[in-house]
Amino acid sequence: TSRHTRVGILNNPSSKIKESSTVIARGILTAFLTQNNSNLKSFLSKLSKEETAKSLAAGTKITKFLIPGMDGNTFEKKYNTLGLDVIKTHQVFCQEVLKLLPGQMAVVSNGR
Repeated sequence: TSRHTRVGILNNPSSKIKESSTVIARGILTAFLTQNNSNLKSFLSKLSKEETAKSLAAGTKITKFLIPGMDGNTFEKKYNTLGLDVIKTHQVFCQEVLKLLPGQMAVVSNGR
């Protein structure tokens, strides 16, 4: 959030929700919950790179991608305890309330 923009993320996966398929989604949610805006922006930029996704899919731990200035301990604790239920809740909201198909993307806007 800033005085100009607010950003939030809802996950609407198209595949079965399991730990191995939600590494990036859980990393994004954890960063939103634990980091300040400047670190969040830099970390999200790093996570959005294709080579990062490939590395994570190959088994690299997400903590390898933390940027200087991030509170790594807080991030790691939250990441390790963030269950899959929050992503399942996002999925249900996207499909039942927003009427999106599994995996479909959308932008929801609400001006102040």
